[in-house]
Amino acid sequence: MRDNRYDILFDKVRIGPLTAKNRFYQVPHCNGGGYRDPSAAAAMRRVKAEGGWGVIFTEQCEIHHTSEITPFIELRLWEDKDIPMLEKMAAAMKGHGALAGIQLAYSGVNGPNLYTREVPRAVSALPVRTFTPDPVQARALDKRDIADLRRWFVNAAVRSQQAGFDLICLYGAHGFGIFQHFLSRATNQRGDEYGGSLENRSRFVREVFADLRDAVGDTMALTLRISLDETIGELGFSNAEMREFVQMNRDLPDLWDLAHGTWEDCSGPSRFKQEGAQEALVRGIRDLTDKPVVGVGRFTSPDAMVRQVRTGLLDFIGCARPSIADPFLPRKVEEGRIEDIRECIGCNMCITGDMTMSPSRCTQNPTFMEEFRKGWHPEIMNARGGSEKVLVVGAGPAGMEAARALALRGYDVALAESTATLGGRVARERTLPGLAAWGRVADYREYQLSQRPNVEIYRDSALTAGDILDFGFEHVAIATGAIWRRDGVSRQHVVPFPIDPAMPLFTPDDIMDGMMPSGRVVVFDDDHFYMGGVIAELLALRGAEVTLVTPSAFVSEWTRNTLEQAAIHKRLAETGVSIVLNRGMTEIGAGYVVTNCVFTGAMAQIGCDAVAMVASRLGRDGLWRNLKARENEWTDAGIRSVKLIGDADAPGPIAWATYAGHRYARELDADDIGDAMPFRRELAELARE
Repeated sequence: MRDNRYDILFDKVRIGPLTAKNRFYQVPHCNGGGYRDPSAAAAMRRVKAEGGWGVIFTEQCEIHHTSEITPFIELRLWEDKDIPMLEKMAAAMKGHGALAGIQLAYSGVNGPNLYTREVPRAVSALPVRTFTPDPVQARALDKRDIADLRRWFVNAAVRSQQAGFDLICLYGAHGFGIFQHFLSRATNQRGDEYGGSLENRSRFVREVFADLRDAVGDTMALTLRISLDETIGELGFSNAEMREFVQMNRDLPDLWDLAHGTWEDCSGPSRFKQEGAQEALVRGIRDLTDKPVVGVGRFTSPDAMVRQVRTGLLDFIGCARPSIADPFLPRKVEEGRIEDIRECIGCNMCITGDMTMSPSRCTQNPTFMEEFRKGWHPEIMNARGGSEKVLVVGAGPAGMEAARALALRGYDVALAESTATLGGRVARERTLPGLAAWGRVADYREYQLSQRPNVEIYRDSALTAGDILDFGFEHVAIATGAIWRRDGVSRQHVVPFPIDPAMPLFTPDDIMDGMMPSGRVVVFDDDHFYMGGVIAELLALRGAEVTLVTPSAFVSEWTRNTLEQAAIHKRLAETGVSIVLNRGMTEIGAGYVVTNCVFTGAMAQIGCDAVAMVASRLGRDGLWRNLKARENEWTDAGIRSVKLIGDADAPGPIAWATYAGHRYARELDADDIGDAMPFRRELAELARE
């Protein structure tokens, strides 16, 4: 059934003593579940096995209590009692012929040990480096510590084997693994046989591989995830030195797993990193070793994947985010259903789960991390309930996803959109700098809806409450989106603040409608996600003299969770935007704005010709309110329910909207559960006294 151009992706490939059934390799990725939600993580990986991935890995798994990264929630393999949850995970991952891998990590200088209260141990004595600047320092490993650490890796490997895993990945990339810490002169300042020359800095990884070969090597494949380039200057582990290391140790692992030196570089969002962005760093490495190589690059196109293999860049196509957006990507390629692939948009919403210590989300795949909790499957919907006809008003992310999922359940769906274009906010935001890939949210759903005979789409169809009452639909979902506020109400101000009507004031909606301020423009960002930075960049590119003012200590602060905050600040600075941090806004006058220090309240004035206000949003719920006001007419009109969903209900990120639409579709005609929990959760058992 598949196009023969893609046959090479389904070749069997040896990894040490094992054989992978194809070249689709889900590299380790976090999910916000870790040791807290092991069944949720296992069910998520089980779906990927069903979706056809040849190799599937866990996220990083801490091997010992002397190195842990609280508050972040990853897996743990500290003692035998951790084996059962990992055994469940391995069994789930090995379904449908996939190989199950576990990534073993000792965090070293990245482990503050806030939970265990152990003194952190690192290659050299340095302050602990994490996403939270903990006031903690690590002591340098002595020779006894190194011997202990080698033994702990062996213990973890044996436990991994007992849990049923096929492969072990030793983590030495993204700045997070002890192996990278030994290899990098930035973190290895030792004067003994483990420091100095590259051969010395390689000693520890060679010793651990030898130890693991003796312990489990006959039955398990051993891989090494290594930094392609730390990109931190002359002290860093550079791409050139990495190549020297591979050549020096060409047969050390059974597979080389190549990843960029920082997580931000490796998993940068589509706004800053295109598909295959690491190709230049990877090119030629395959020639330095006899072992297979896997690399990443947010690969979503099967043609791009084939090129990576045919040109000798990679043996395996490594995917994290694309495997989240569509766990069935390999199977869809194999079945000749390329057009059905939910392509990753590179928004990095999945990463925010790890950063916020909460179950991860995906904008494209609202079932991600709900496979266990709610029993949702990315390709299978529950059967239609007792009713037949549903009207969805609004073809934004929530409305389109609701219509798509309802149609799959078997309902007859009418989707009414007030404009000529489907996509709602996505159709508008995709035109902003760097956000073109976000249009895939609308493109995928528009195509899927076009293939369903039980869906009718009505464009340029602004509906009133009277229209809806006349139609005779049994259920109505109102997904009419939201608009940006122009009165400044957001986080600093809970009520409008003084704004002189003589000052030209623009919201993101105005700007996306083509109304561009010029001259000296102040962008006030009290939203703190991506929009303020994008608007500032757009206006600067259009020739305005832009000053961005925010009460936060960071530009676009919440994007620290999407790994792009530093890139946004750099982009704005390079574009000529003046950045004013830690200052709010108290007044907009004619020709000026008044800012205030968030700490002292001290006032300052900035002269300007226009203001771009990026505050909060208002749900467009007028149609819903009008229908609620006429609720006594619903029964005669045949209406059984009216539901407000998505941004119209409560504005949030796009992922929140697609989730809301999907949830509405899943739960329509369901029994009333009252006060019961709408999802399953796991609780730790109480320790015996």
